[in-house]
Amino acid sequence: MNIQSYWRAVLQQQAEEIKTFFHEDAYVNWHNTNEHFTVSEFIRANCEYPGAWDGEIERLEEAGDLLITATHVYSRDRKLSFHVTSFIRIKDEKIMSVDEYWGDDGIAPQWRRDKHIGTKIQDVSRAGGKR
Repeated sequence: MNIQSYWRAVLQQQAEEIKTFFHEDAYVNWHNTNEHFTVSEFIRANCEYPGAWDGEIERLEEAGDLLITATHVYSRDRKLSFHVTSFIRIKDEKIMSVDEYWGDDGIAPQWRRDKHIGTKIQDVSRAGGKR
């Protein structure tokens, strides 16, 4: 399975293309919001989400039939930025399940900044709103 093509279809909200990556009885779990989706429900939630999106896989790990991606997802106007860690189980070159953990990008909380601990991983001013 081509994980880059999957993410491109998801980010461009291409419903018919997304569907081709999944087994019929696959599912997607969004753990942050305690939601379990069938493939058709996931496609609807993804493709009806407002706005235009872009992003890139920042890290890809493979462990047997499991693909793990850390993906930076951001609005094309650069006003919103997220990172998502996805655990994607593959069978016969198609997705059987996805477990995702989403996080909003932003600055460290004030209490940590007040302690003057830690440093930036990346400069926020880089292209694409990357951190």
